[in-house]
Amino acid sequence: MTQAQFFTDVAEKAEISKAQVRAVFAGVEEVIKKQLKSQGKIPLGGLGYAKLVDRKARVGRNPQTGEPVKIPAKTVIKLNPSKTLKDLFNKKGKR
Repeated sequence: MTQAQFFTDVAEKAEISKAQVRAVFAGVEEVIKKQLKSQGKIPLGGLGYAKLVDRKARVGRNPQTGEPVKIPAKTVIKLNPSKTLKDLFNKKGKR
């Protein structure tokens, strides 16, 4: 699915224009950036939450040559799904 297809689907479900969907997502993006910078964690409604996590430096391997590669420490965004979302995809035999 492309971003354009995503916006089209959301616009149809919400019965609003694609321009309005784009504007809403631009606003959501700004709020998420601001909140993660200041608090390090943000709720995402029924989807779960996002938080900043510090990863330590480590040594990895180049898959083609097998040589060790230093991977520097960095901060990443971790998305944690809600229990409802997890349960949706973890029912045995159903997808």
